[in-house]
Amino acid sequence: MVATRQSHQHDKAGDFFSRVESLDLSQEKISLLNKAQQLCQTCDNSERQNTAIEMVEILVELNLDADSLATAYLTPYYLNDVVSIDAVEEHLGNHVAVLLTGVSQMATISTLAHQGNGTVQVDNIRRMLLAMVEDVRAVVIKLAEQVCHLRNVKDAAEEERVIAAKETADIFAPLANRLGIGQLKWELEDLAFRYLHPDIYKNIAKQLDDKRLAREAYMADMVEQVKQRLHEAGIKAEVYGRPKHIYSIYKKMAKKNYEFDQLFDIRAMRIVVERLQDCYGALGIVHTNWRHLNKEFDDYVATPKQNGYQSIHTVVFGPEGKTVEIQIRTHDMHQDAELGVAAHWMYKEGALPGRGSGYEQKISWLRKLLQWQEEVVDGSDLAQELKNQVVEDRVYVFTPRGDIFDLPLGATPLDFAYYIHSNVGHRCIGAKIFGKIVPFTHQLSTGDQVEILTQKQPNPSRDWLNPSLGYIKSSRARAKIHHWFKQLDRDKNLSAGKEILDNELQKLELTYKDLDPAIKRFNFRELDDLMVAIGAGDIRLNQMLNFITDRTEHEPVIRFKSPSKVTGDKNGIVVEGVGSLMSHVARCCRPVPGDEIIGYITQGRGIAVHREDCDSFSNLKNKHPERVISVSWSDDISSSYALTIRIEASDRSGLIRDISSALANEKVNVLNMNVNTVDSTQTAIFVMQIEVHDLQGTNKVLSKLHQIEGVHSAKRGQ
Repeated sequence: MVATRQSHQHDKAGDFFSRVESLDLSQEKISLLNKAQQLCQTCDNSERQNTAIEMVEILVELNLDADSLATAYLTPYYLNDVVSIDAVEEHLGNHVAVLLTGVSQMATISTLAHQGNGTVQVDNIRRMLLAMVEDVRAVVIKLAEQVCHLRNVKDAAEEERVIAAKETADIFAPLANRLGIGQLKWELEDLAFRYLHPDIYKNIAKQLDDKRLAREAYMADMVEQVKQRLHEAGIKAEVYGRPKHIYSIYKKMAKKNYEFDQLFDIRAMRIVVERLQDCYGALGIVHTNWRHLNKEFDDYVATPKQNGYQSIHTVVFGPEGKTVEIQIRTHDMHQDAELGVAAHWMYKEGALPGRGSGYEQKISWLRKLLQWQEEVVDGSDLAQELKNQVVEDRVYVFTPRGDIFDLPLGATPLDFAYYIHSNVGHRCIGAKIFGKIVPFTHQLSTGDQVEILTQKQPNPSRDWLNPSLGYIKSSRARAKIHHWFKQLDRDKNLSAGKEILDNELQKLELTYKDLDPAIKRFNFRELDDLMVAIGAGDIRLNQMLNFITDRTEHEPVIRFKSPSKVTGDKNGIVVEGVGSLMSHVARCCRPVPGDEIIGYITQGRGIAVHREDCDSFSNLKNKHPERVISVSWSDDISSSYALTIRIEASDRSGLIRDISSALANEKVNVLNMNVNTVDSTQTAIFVMQIEVHDLQGTNKVLSKLHQIEGVHSAKRGQ
């Protein structure tokens, strides 16, 4: 049978007092909840109160304290501006008010599911990190709120259900897993899966239910046999059938390409013992009495998972040769697996005996991230790093002294160097794994012992930032390298940006004063910062000038969506839900396959396809949002695209030959080329049109051009 939470069973029409009474709470918890209810009762409605009580019911199952339950009850009211923080502090005390403020700061979590590579407000993320580290109960309450939200959108429009499910699958369920809260993780995963893949969900649920009675009878007999064998051996244990979660069944079917009937763990039981040594005693008894599958054995007691999870997993052949999955763990391990960081308050209040719950271990990654965030300015880097920490698989590597570091899957020695310290990364000239030299692009594996070789002076390479070359994986390392070059090149970029702006402003008969809106729009503090960004190529000149002059065609915009295998039009563009409207690539930004794109229905010229970060398009969509439409690249692109590139280099003999040779080696077709020289600076400026097939090829070409002697910059033009 699919697992259901007890709070599902409650009558939603029941009043506050009857539902609270059914929870069997301590007098302290009841008293504080009554105060919270009295504060909200004058502005109450049944839907909001039901959500509030439902959050309390979820957290009761996690054994959280009185302050947490009161905060959970107040959350729907406070987030909807029904009660003020001052009123909460007056009636329920400072502890609840501070915790409620922390819960409100958790709203930034949702932006991580949608921000992609865009910029989010770094201050909001920093405040959220502080709230999470200072009191992780705020995260647990936020997760409970998301469970309620998923339940409440069951009968909502499909779009609303899918949005809620997508952010849950991307952020909230992985976060519950990272914090070890199994009770919330499985429900978040199952509900999100139900909304995202309703047909598959119903099919698995039906197959589970079709054989439920026979399976329950079989498991009851198997449980009795295991209990009897353990009793005979003098091992005290709880033995019971374990409910299956539909999403976990689906993951195993997809991962191993199994049909439902081929799964080993549709029949599952759990053995919970009193002592650590009893885990292995019980395992020996199980393996002695029933033949087991070697390939399905995992000892997470000896080697815990990254979130601290501990348990022994094995699969045996029970009566009639049917496979049964068995989990073996102690009571402490079971509480930690189900409650995660929430178990901290049980140990803290003396509700459970024994050692601590590993709470510090579970949030140590947050503390490390909080220390690193002080070094970065770009909110998108910080958001991506937090998202990676929550969602991505991690690898664990060691220094020669035995210090352990966890990095994202696919991390390289350079990532490791920058995780140790910025200066170690900047001065890195090589790396050894178990004493053997490895290239910078080598992907680290769990258990590697890594030694970083350094030189006296820092000397990072710009090639390290090229994603197609594979030198770094983590946004943390990327941010630190970016920061280095920004500081190093500031004076040079300031001079170049000023020269570029002077020329363009003169043509447009504008002054520096006219740039004030652009300074604010691109999040700079002063004009010099804007000039540096233009000189470095971080901001495209046409984007900035179009924002100032508002010279844009009036066309609508789309958001990039990744389709399943589909065929596009002659430009390789797939237009979602519109049919065979023609499309054309916008001249202002000239996207190529690999760029994130957005689209917009023009009058008489079909769909104009822009890069997602195109400011011309950004201005237009604000005026005609109703004409926005989703587009994406097709899976079978074969055509080439004309792309303008701009190269600046020190003028010297043989420069044109070297550039031509580099392009020829990459089999790049040059459509046209113009060269201008600036005598005062002995600089040559090349503007050429080349044929490319995708973004990866473009980045590779630009990287090769960067390596030519005397080339200062090589980037996409307008």
